Amino acid sequence: MSPPLRPVTLDLHRIRLPLPGWVSILHRFSGVLLFLALPAGVGLLSLSLYDEDGFMTALACMRHPLTRFLLLALAWGFSHHFFAGLRHLAMDAHWGVDLAHARLSGMAVFAASGLTTAAFAVWLWA
Repeated sequence: MSPPLRPVTLDLHRIRLPLPGWVSILHRFSGVLLFLALPAGVGLLSLSLYDEDGFMTALACMRHPLTRFLLLALAWGFSHHFFAGLRHLAMDAHWGVDLAHARLSGMAVFAASGLTTAAFAVWLWA
């Protein structure tokens, strides 16, 4: 009896993850992104509420282009995490668990988070 043939190494470049898998991985990534950004956001809020000089410093920080780009990344993270979380809740209730509906809801998550982020970008740079 010969042992079953198994791959010796796992070639990650050849694995094609389906769209629902990407939505799930990015849901986790966006949650970590939001969690890691929380101390900076609370610190900036605290600075802005301390006194008038602190508010002006926080305002100058928020007007910097790099900060605006980071805010845009956080807006994407929040919107993707929100819509993917709704998708996961629906799937926990056994709604849309078959492959066709899972792909459709994955596309809807990407579309909704993209549109929300685009709307935030227009508001941010207007």
